[in-house]
Amino acid sequence: MIMKNKKGGRPKLSPAEKLKYRIAVNLCTKDYYALKAKATQAGMTCTEVARLTITGCQVRQRLTTEQMDCIRKLSGMGNNLNQIAKKANAEGYTDARSEYLYLADKIDNTLNLLENGSQDS
Repeated sequence: MIMKNKKGGRPKLSPAEKLKYRIAVNLCTKDYYALKAKATQAGMTCTEVARLTITGCQVRQRLTTEQMDCIRKLSGMGNNLNQIAKKANAEGYTDARSEYLYLADKIDNTLNLLENGSQDS
């Protein structure tokens, strides 16, 4: 009987991917709390935010509960629109255009609300 030597766990990182260098950074109180606030908004640690900032990435805050609510509403409206289209195709529903225009207008309003809310941040 031949036994295979299976290794479990996480695959090894390449030498370029390993985080082996450490630097110490001194911050004034204002800068420290600004970094800490950005990390909290993004749902990350201060170290992750600093690392992403160094590599030139843009750190964004998490979606607010209002934005998540808008996304849920958009999803529901999209489902309703698909149901209207299915019904119109199946039955030749003549009022489908008015329902479609109503939902399309609501979707546009919700998207505008979502875009305006994300620009304030």
